[in-house]
Amino acid sequence: MGRNDALRAARLRAGWRSAEQAAEKLQLLGQRILDDPHFTVSARSWRRWEGQRPGWPSDETAAVLHDAFGLWPEDLGFTTPPGWIRPEHHREGDMKRRGFLNVTAAALVAGPVSPQHVDPALIDYFQQQLEGHYRADMFLGPHDLIGTVSAQYQLIDKLVRSAAGETRRGLLRVGAAYAALVGWLYQDAGDMDGASFWRGVTQEIAMRSRDPHLIGYSLVNQAQVRTDLGDGYAVIDLCEAALEDSRRIVPKVRIMAMQQQAHGASLTGDRTAVDRLIDQADQLLPRVDDDLPWGNACRRTPGYLEVQRATCYGRLGLGDEAGALWGQVLDAVPETARRDRGVYMARHATAAATAGDPDQALHIARVVADIASETRSARMRRELGALQRAMRPWQDAPVGRDLGEVLAPVTEGI
Repeated sequence: MGRNDALRAARLRAGWRSAEQAAEKLQLLGQRILDDPHFTVSARSWRRWEGQRPGWPSDETAAVLHDAFGLWPEDLGFTTPPGWIRPEHHREGDMKRRGFLNVTAAALVAGPVSPQHVDPALIDYFQQQLEGHYRADMFLGPHDLIGTVSAQYQLIDKLVRSAAGETRRGLLRVGAAYAALVGWLYQDAGDMDGASFWRGVTQEIAMRSRDPHLIGYSLVNQAQVRTDLGDGYAVIDLCEAALEDSRRIVPKVRIMAMQQQAHGASLTGDRTAVDRLIDQADQLLPRVDDDLPWGNACRRTPGYLEVQRATCYGRLGLGDEAGALWGQVLDAVPETARRDRGVYMARHATAAATAGDPDQALHIARVVADIASETRSARMRRELGALQRAMRPWQDAPVGRDLGEVLAPVTEGI
């Protein structure tokens, strides 16, 4: 049996000289037409497709290959499975809907399910797994974790339907934390539709759990999405709702709500409110002593509140003050927290540009570009887009052209 020359010929006709280039081009095309930033094609898969046993691609990949070459898989040398019926055509709207269904599938499983015994020890099991996912997120970024965490949420949802009493309430609480993490991963990947959907799931499960701490946490999660959408007044509304009866919620949730409200204040240009809210949150930090497995960034992240203040100052255009804070914060952030460090460094570079120091901005950006390529964090790419805008005064100078070359591989399409 020979190699798959049909696919190789189609690749070469398209001007894709290697399996690596072909995989990259097909992945970008698929992400666009499927409206799914998580659609991936690896060079390893492409090489297998051109080998002796190419197998058969998924329906989504088959459609993307057709868009790329105008040919269906059986005309590209793939092994046609029994029962394959060639589609007459596909519409981009159908592809986008399929991508959205992938986002929602884990949360919209039809019930009821077959009853089963649910041991209370499963609550501790899922809580321990959750802490591991938080650590992995810092190292890996969103794309490698979304599928794993979504699948675990789906299992928790299935168990909730059979559990009773305190076991059911405990699973609802841990399920809300998993839904919140899925929402965060979609947000970090730049999929705001997916993030908004999962933040809504978080709020629903929190309400069902009757846990005031989780309800407040879910409102802060919603506010995070509105921050990324630039809707400062909505951020403030949601955080004020979370703090409405602050006596009922643990200090950790109050801190989260206050710092997020500070982001809302920065979006509305209120520097006084930013400092007041961050200072009030700082006074509460010594009182954080709960054992809740979620929302522990204020304990886990070095200089957590100064990170928020520096981000708000940057958004307010206070380059010198933001830059000084970032210099202090980054000294405490470990190299292993690669994704977070990259985001902070990108903000530091923007602060340097705002303060009139383009050479420092370029120096920092060289490091961030490598981290952005590794983690594929959309948040980092957005921050680099903000850096490009801050560097416009130097766009025709050598430093501006150098920055364009450094960032070109990771900011295409911003």
